[in-house]
Amino acid sequence: MRSLTLDVAVNADSAILWHDDALHLLDQRRLPLRELFIRCESAVETAVAIRAMVVRGAPAIGIAAAYGVALAARQRFQESGAHWRRALESDLEVLAESRPTAVNLFWALAHCRSRLDDIQGDPFPPMLAEARALHAADRAMNRRMGEFGAALIESGAAVITHCNTGGLATGGHGTALGVIRTAFAQGRIDRVFADETRPWLQGARLTAWELVRDDIPVALMADGAAAARMAAGGIGWVIVGSDRIAANGDVANKIGTYALALAARHHGVGFMVAAPTSTIDPETPTGDAIPIETRSAEEVLECAGQRVAAEGADAWNPVFDVTPAALVDAIVTEKGVIRNPDPERIAQHLSA
Repeated sequence: MRSLTLDVAVNADSAILWHDDALHLLDQRRLPLRELFIRCESAVETAVAIRAMVVRGAPAIGIAAAYGVALAARQRFQESGAHWRRALESDLEVLAESRPTAVNLFWALAHCRSRLDDIQGDPFPPMLAEARALHAADRAMNRRMGEFGAALIESGAAVITHCNTGGLATGGHGTALGVIRTAFAQGRIDRVFADETRPWLQGARLTAWELVRDDIPVALMADGAAAARMAAGGIGWVIVGSDRIAANGDVANKIGTYALALAARHHGVGFMVAAPTSTIDPETPTGDAIPIETRSAEEVLECAGQRVAAEGADAWNPVFDVTPAALVDAIVTEKGVIRNPDPERIAQHLSA
């Protein structure tokens, strides 16, 4: 991987680009201070970028992985000719191992794998077309999701959101932030309170960056301030995304989401999860079966590479937590709204 500046208009909806015969990912670790792209020319480089948080957000990870498959197909065909399928398997495994919780990653890889058997000759053009189609479909789904979610919000409300769920985390427009964008355009939201989202500060660095660029009023707050903000009144909804939704409606999302759901239920604030149907995993029965990624203790013990914790202290650093379905008022997908999710409603929604 290498960093470079591209001569393109940088915005949240152009964070994943196929440019100059390679995948370019807007390096989210550098935002908002620098707007640099990482160039990926292989599946291995794509997997490294996913693991290193260059790209993050479940839908965006899935899209990036699909482009990674196209890169792998080109490389293996050049190296192995007619035997490219066998050589490609190791690349699919490398991509699958990059982030264990985001089910969209495995959905995208399964989708790409299902297309491989039909390919005759060079696999690169059809696999690149599949990646581009998934990218465009995600952007369209997010806009439909935005309409469904916005319709649940009464005019004049303020909302709270957590982590980043906008164009940076998706193929464009966003999931939870897409709902917020659509609702603001319709006059249903007047202000957004964004959690800073420790330890990577996705709310501070990314969500605030997106909302400011869209001229949507945003107030940043420490994660621990959310309950007090609800107690002060004026909050209509908490709106978040998800990295995996179990078959019973349990929701895995950025660490801190569970606490938001508990506080929302106590204060009578609605709790909405916006995610495409590809995030719902019918093979995972409950949230207890969702693998929760843990990352380096240094992410908590340090800030911008500078240690802030006492020497000798350790850290527990799960990336996600699981919110029980009983605390979720609505799951919004590109198909519509699942009110008070449970196994039966989830199954009906998926089969619709």
